[in-house]
Amino acid sequence: MTSEESISVPVSLRAAAAQFGDALWILRGAKRLGFADAERRSARLALGLAASGVGKGTHVGLLMPNGPDWAVAWLAAARIGAVVVPMSTFYSRPELGWVLGHADVHTLLCVPDYLGNDYLGHLHAVAPGLARQSPGQIRVPELPFLRAVHVFGGAQEQRDWALPVTDLEAAVDADPALDAPFLEALEEAVTPADPMVLIYSSGSSGRPKGAVHSHEAVLRQAEYLGGLRDLGPEDRMYSPMPFFWVGGFVYTLVSALCHGSGILCDETSEPEKTLDLLEREGATVVDGFPQHEKAMCEHPSFPDRDLSSIRAGNLYALQRPALRPAAVDLRSNSLGMTETCAAHTADRSDVDLPEAHRGSYGRPVPGIEHKIIDLETGATLPPGVDGEICVRGRSVLQSLYKVEREDTFDPDGFYHTGDVGRFDDGVLYFMGRLGEMIKTGGANVTPSEVEAALDALPEVELSQVVGVPDATLGQRVVAAVVLAPGETAKADDLRSRLRADLSAYKVPRHTFFLKSEELPLTDTGKIDKRGLAEALAERVARDLS
Repeated sequence: MTSEESISVPVSLRAAAAQFGDALWILRGAKRLGFADAERRSARLALGLAASGVGKGTHVGLLMPNGPDWAVAWLAAARIGAVVVPMSTFYSRPELGWVLGHADVHTLLCVPDYLGNDYLGHLHAVAPGLARQSPGQIRVPELPFLRAVHVFGGAQEQRDWALPVTDLEAAVDADPALDAPFLEALEEAVTPADPMVLIYSSGSSGRPKGAVHSHEAVLRQAEYLGGLRDLGPEDRMYSPMPFFWVGGFVYTLVSALCHGSGILCDETSEPEKTLDLLEREGATVVDGFPQHEKAMCEHPSFPDRDLSSIRAGNLYALQRPALRPAAVDLRSNSLGMTETCAAHTADRSDVDLPEAHRGSYGRPVPGIEHKIIDLETGATLPPGVDGEICVRGRSVLQSLYKVEREDTFDPDGFYHTGDVGRFDDGVLYFMGRLGEMIKTGGANVTPSEVEAALDALPEVELSQVVGVPDATLGQRVVAAVVLAPGETAKADDLRSRLRADLSAYKVPRHTFFLKSEELPLTDTGKIDKRGLAEALAERVARDLS
């Protein structure tokens, strides 16, 4: 597509259906969804939603695992101008209630339960008055904007206020006015600038923030990021990243729609079953959470698997180590966040970095501008100097929901990411989150700099550096180190070797040796530095007592 073309979900969906037809788009278990079938199924559901009162700007929540139903629900709502609110299947009862309320969800499309979470039970607990409500006419003070709950599959368990999704579709058959010309009229009213998704951050600290992104921002971003991986109709992608997070949504789901690629979804996280799926379906691009990839590579059946179809992704690098640099920081990388609609800097995924760009995070995504500002004065800094990374442009959020514009963007329209880094030779170097910066004895320590020095030691497989409170210094620099298999080390020896590369105040005052499985993780599979800092603070206190 060209920059002059109008781009929205209804336009892109119809184009994908025409171009790719019945080719596989999404597979989960026995359910397979092709592009043309996705257009047909979502058209029917879209008309059912319209008949129930959903229209342009209506907030429609999605609460279900990755798979064909998720995709059809998103398309059905987005193609008639509703704002889709993807909801985490990991939400606890209070978290679910908070996001439903904060997002002003009008209609919820969900499964009754998943992985032991009884979502209908959660809803009833959050809003007990649901027991007295009629389906499609919900009025409860705890969720004042919620009007309807529609469930994909499964028994309703006597929840009289919830209806199966099939009832929405049946309404289309009962009303002749709900026809193709009516749907086309609804779709023609959807513009590229209309908000399409209200997507919440994972909320690892404090309340999650809701970022609003337009049709054009999501679709053009997904098309570009898919192009960096050379995605095409011959590809079968595997990624466990949930569609309700920006990575799974933009980088996987929407990219596949733009490029005609197939997506393979797990029903479980068992390594053997994932390997079965990859082998059976001829996966070509495989990304996963580090611990899941490691478990697959260590599974007894791994050496005998025919995974020759895999051409790219993290598992490719693990599977063929001789073809990729041993040093992770010489492999291409990207930096992004929910507010930037996934990556705002990126390189081609198959490009290895020159030594001069070791540890870098790629060049700006088209349509994105950056500035680096001084952490104290806010002045714009020159290349090569660390400061806060600020962004503006095409894929940056339209707004944070329920936050004033002047509290979201600076006077020049830049969004302040809270990340620290610098540009050098046109590429970005990410140094860490502002909240992760360590202030010790009046000096600033960037954790990633200390981690890089530790990781360069041959016996170190992985390191994480955090600050823990100290009455005198403000914070102490503390390291958690995972040793490479078969290696041993002493903390004092590591400290003495680090002094050759780091100023004395940057050298960890305490080093704790952990197993990789002892590192706490967020629900997105990243290392939870807040949780790690709390755990290490306790160990430091014991050492000092």
